[in-house]
Amino acid sequence: MASPDVDSPWLCAASESLGGCFNTQIEEVKSTNVLNVLEAPTSSVYDTRNIPKPPPYPNTTSKTTSHCKRISASCSVPKETKDTWDRLFKEAYGSDVYIITESNSYIPAHCNVLSTASPVLGTILQRSKVKNGIRYISILGVLCEAVHVFIRFLYSSCYEEDEMKKFVLHLLVLSHSYSVPSLKRFCIDLLEQDCLTRENVIDVLQLARSCDAPRLSLICVRMVVKDLKSVSSTEGWKVMRRANPALEQELVESVVEADSRKQERLRKIEERKVYLQLYEAMEALLHICRDGCRTIGPSDKMLKGSQVACNFPACKALESLVRHFSKCKSRVPGGCIHCKRMWQLLELHSRMCDEPDSCKVPLCRHFKEKMQQQTKKEEAKWKLLVSKVIAAKNALGPFSARRIDLF
Repeated sequence: MASPDVDSPWLCAASESLGGCFNTQIEEVKSTNVLNVLEAPTSSVYDTRNIPKPPPYPNTTSKTTSHCKRISASCSVPKETKDTWDRLFKEAYGSDVYIITESNSYIPAHCNVLSTASPVLGTILQRSKVKNGIRYISILGVLCEAVHVFIRFLYSSCYEEDEMKKFVLHLLVLSHSYSVPSLKRFCIDLLEQDCLTRENVIDVLQLARSCDAPRLSLICVRMVVKDLKSVSSTEGWKVMRRANPALEQELVESVVEADSRKQERLRKIEERKVYLQLYEAMEALLHICRDGCRTIGPSDKMLKGSQVACNFPACKALESLVRHFSKCKSRVPGGCIHCKRMWQLLELHSRMCDEPDSCKVPLCRHFKEKMQQQTKKEEAKWKLLVSKVIAAKNALGPFSARRIDLF
């Protein structure tokens, strides 16, 4: 017999018969008791003046925590107690209820236990008729073995692991229909972690929506979106297509939407790469014109023969572009494609440069003066480009180096 960590709804959660879960009841008790203990007495003068109560002292937090721990500790159920209730269910001593299941088989049980463990069963039992001191209720639509596992769980929270996995879908329906939150949570966790496959994911998805399990439903949809080709070939998908074509359409649309989001995400990644390359090109251009690099640099600086290559990732490619720009015979903005790229880099630098008077990059001041003659449309286009380049640089961080090809 497995040793579950789930508290028994009969042993620990008599308050569930009032329509709430045991944890909620405990939280209500804690909040009420703690507030009564921690509130400082106030005088009548304070009440008449409507002065708010002072906050609790810092050490009251530990008191609250210890009080909560004491309540939680008092709810633990020893294994012997669970075994006793499990034996009571198996031996059916003094049973006063017969639960009729499929194939006209029945399971003996106790009215008080069922009423306490499940408020829905309690209502059904109250409305049932008594014949010779025995009440008869029916739980149909699921396998008899699943009903047996369900009733046993109501007594002691005991179960066999293989039976729980085998009837987990039936138990999810029963726990939702008869309002047994502890069993419902257990079934949902079991499906999410261990029992969800491509063969049953469509069935689980439909049950999750019917049983108010949004997280499980989301996991199923993600699984379908991730592997639609395999899932669509299963028997569950074929049955769903005939019985619920709207769900099929919804899943197909989810796949299309997910693919669109993926393409948009990839497009933005590639776009950021381009802007990052432009920023690295600006850094390399400033480095070449100000500090000098290899055989290219300012005319007033002599480079040493032993000078090693720099760490600017775009420097090598930009050097080749500068060499071509200095020797190309058709060096006009609309001529050679490489020269056109160089003109664009120089203008972009000019728009990003804050010191045009002392800047050593060629034509920096020229492009600053040219800005005044451009139309508003051109000006807005360049401003947008500058903002995106700076945003890509800020998103990169200070410790990343990338290599790019400009030529």
